[in-house]
Amino acid sequence: MNVAVQASNIDMEFGANGVRSQVLFGVDLQIEMGKLTMLVGPSGCGKTTLLSILSGTLTPTRGDVDVMGGRITSMKDRQNVEFRRERIGFIFQQYNLLPALTAAENAGAPLVTAGMKLKDAAERARVVLETLGMGPHVNKLPRQLSGGQQQRVAIARAIVHEPALVVCDEPTAALDADTGRQVMALLKDASADPNRAVLVVTHDNRIYHYADRIIAMEDGRIVGDSANNTLPEGIHVH
Repeated sequence: MNVAVQASNIDMEFGANGVRSQVLFGVDLQIEMGKLTMLVGPSGCGKTTLLSILSGTLTPTRGDVDVMGGRITSMKDRQNVEFRRERIGFIFQQYNLLPALTAAENAGAPLVTAGMKLKDAAERARVVLETLGMGPHVNKLPRQLSGGQQQRVAIARAIVHEPALVVCDEPTAALDADTGRQVMALLKDASADPNRAVLVVTHDNRIYHYADRIIAMEDGRIVGDSANNTLPEGIHVH
């Protein structure tokens, strides 16, 4: 088994002035390459917090996370930022596209951040956008694109630098059912790369069948794990 992410004994607490609230309790988790893994559960169960820890944008109170041989929980801030930029792609419910940039320029942003000239980055991004069915729209601004088209730009931005891990936080929540299916089909294709893992946080039961594995959470703990595209037995997500 080729493991992309290994999380061990993750606890997370929030609070200040002596008032603490624990939201994750001893989470152990492995995410495999070449698969689309979904993390599901009711609102407030800790899914997004865990996703943030696994992708290095949040440091746990206790525990370790290893992503492709890099222990992100032990990295200094600058090293962590550079590691995320090179090895991780992010897709969110909100597309977060820059309004003054074209689709190709937005999709090429990670390459610009890594030091590539905008023109060269946009050219490479155009190739990725074309594979996502966005060829006719590469020079359009975000306001000229539909929600589904903007999410495709966000997908291109997440994979243009060929990351080992792509993390998605409710990627279909702002989309209608048909567009959501199209977006998930694209993510499913992206996860087929044996050198990439795709992790999707969702409570959208319309898309569960795209998963290779579904991990269920409740009250800050993993309560079920199914190696197919159905919820683990006895688990209900509302």
